This record gives sequence, structure tokens and C-alpha cells, in this order.
Amino acid sequence: MSNAILFQQIVEYVESLSTEEQDLLFELIHKRRVEQRRSEIAINYSETLEAMKAGRAKIGTVADLRADFNNLDEEE
Repeated sequence: MSNAILFQQIVEYVESLSTEEQDLLFELIHKRRVEQRRSEIAINYSETLEAMKAGRAKIGTVADLRADFNNLDEEE
């Protein structure tokens, strides 16, 4: 079964729910997406902190970043 057919079946099922059930489902999905994004942000933070501690990342301004990119271009 293709994903398009499965997705269409899910949409039809959701449409068959009452308005209250649809609202509840929408709220539940939204809350889960927010939690997933928070988890992703926390993981990125931890990885960045480790990279900084290991010397693989550095702190700077946008101007510093541009200068680094310009230096890379000049090296090539």
C-alpha cells in the first residue's frame, strides 16, 4: 500500500470523527510536535556544548563567520 493511499485513508478517518475528537487530535499532535522539537533543540545544544569543549566549535559574531568563509574561499 502506498503512502499516498494510507495518508488519504487517515484523512478520511479523521474527517469521520466528531468536531470535538478532531480538535482533541489536533491538540495532541501539536503538543507532541512541540515536545519533539524541544528534544531536538536539547540534543543540538548538548552536541554544540560538547563540540565547544572539544575545540571543534567556536563562538563569534556574524562578521567572524563571514571572515571564516572568506578565508576558506581564499584557500581554495
